[in-house]
Amino acid sequence: MESGQHMLRTGRRGTLFEFSMALRDLVTSYHRRGLAWSLAWHDVVSRYRGSILGPFWITISMGLMVLGIGLLYAKLFGISVAEFMPYVAMGIVFFGLMAGTINEGCDTFVQASSMLSQTSLPMFTFIWRTVLRNLINLAHHAVIILGVIIFFGLWRVMDVLPAVGGLLLTIVNLAWISMLAAIASARFRDIPQFVMSVMQFAIFMTPVFWKPDAFPDRHAFLTLNPFYHMLTTIRAPLLGQEADGLSYVILAIMAVLGWALTFSVFAITRRRIVHFL
Repeated sequence: MESGQHMLRTGRRGTLFEFSMALRDLVTSYHRRGLAWSLAWHDVVSRYRGSILGPFWITISMGLMVLGIGLLYAKLFGISVAEFMPYVAMGIVFFGLMAGTINEGCDTFVQASSMLSQTSLPMFTFIWRTVLRNLINLAHHAVIILGVIIFFGLWRVMDVLPAVGGLLLTIVNLAWISMLAAIASARFRDIPQFVMSVMQFAIFMTPVFWKPDAFPDRHAFLTLNPFYHMLTTIRAPLLGQEADGLSYVILAIMAVLGWALTFSVFAITRRRIVHFL
């Protein structure tokens, strides 16, 4: 009888208890944010151990792609290189942040399965690990952004504060998308391939290599594309243009609703994730 009561007390205790434990996981991960940073830094260092240039090899390859696409597409579209090169450079770099965070988010819990099964570390720590790792990569690729800003004189016209605001909103949204992908991928191992295919499709449907001038303002093709809003709120101010205020509103609404959904899913599945792995 006592054994049965003990099992009852240690089993599921209701929805409110699950949400409180999920919130505890989040708070604990904040207090251990240094661990998330150390893990992210270790990932970057270990990936390029023995390499002379390290992550800058990706920066070099991305820079060559920017140069090739910028010169070729500027000629094809009849746009001046001075106008098109910074547009493409920022599009490729910042979309790379989006694609990298979401794609790597699928493997967040799978790659950390041994740590999760042997320790009581908060699961949110590994989400921050993925986000921070991609921000470190972005810091390396910022060399490309800084280069085009200086070379094409964009520092005279760019507006940094709206771009920073757009970047923060983008990171907040990428974090919940990455976590939702991590939870789904822990249960269904086909999710990473599906997500990767979606991101490959999204790069062509998002104005990374092309300009949205052919579409009327607030066309559904752009309004319903979240990656367009992420990209335009960062890129437009850096190009000296004014980003559509609607994009900031949409990203803010996405962040609130997305995190509400993701946190609810996490609260419900938190106890099962380790068993999925």
